[in-house]
Amino acid sequence: MVQQRIKEKLEQAFSPLQLEVVNESYMHNVPAGSESHFKVVVVSAQFEGMRLIARHRAVNAVLANELANDIHALAMHTYTESEWQNLFDGAPDSPACRGGSKFDQ
Repeated sequence: MVQQRIKEKLEQAFSPLQLEVVNESYMHNVPAGSESHFKVVVVSAQFEGMRLIARHRAVNAVLANELANDIHALAMHTYTESEWQNLFDGAPDSPACRGGSKFDQ
């Protein structure tokens, strides 16, 4: 399972205080049961002092194989513990797919 592999790799790499790995494939025009569109929320002390682009590069490096082979789209929300505590509603929702979902028809 791609979702489980993503979760395990992110846990191992970042020892996150908070981790969410959401399969959002159902929101896109893909076959039922697909694992190609994901949203990840990673809260880690390792992100302290890192710019956003460096955090995203670090996540991309950890998931390089999945990005090359399995993942079509990855929404990343990376936070330090203090940034996460200052959010009122958690990470933002992903936008609707521009191509639409086959379920919207």
